[in-house]
Amino acid sequence: MAKEFFYHGKSVQDVMKMSIEDFAKLVPSRERRKIKRGFTEIEKKLLADMKASPKDVKTHARDMIILPEMIGKTIKVYNGKEWVQLIIEPELLGHRLGEFALTRKQVRHSAPGIGATKSSASLSVR
Repeated sequence: MAKEFFYHGKSVQDVMKMSIEDFAKLVPSRERRKIKRGFTEIEKKLLADMKASPKDVKTHARDMIILPEMIGKTIKVYNGKEWVQLIIEPELLGHRLGEFALTRKQVRHSAPGIGATKSSASLSVR
């Protein structure tokens, strides 16, 4: 049996029924302050597009807070190079979209190059 997810003691169904003001009381202070101050025009447009369109929506609003009305939707977030597809699940509530669309790749080093060490300096290039 799958374990039911709770967000700060509230079930997913209860959270989805809440207004944005009630949800703001559950999130950390930084997110609460952003909700209280109001969303930007880009963020308002994103919410309207999500309500109107059943398919995935593209956005540059990486600082948008994931709200309960977004659960189950698919959003493509721009990371500076490409669109990263993000399926909104209940575990993502209260986070920002940009947290899941990383802008930098992890550095992967291979073997050292020729001349990088004293022993490799004497090797032939061929």
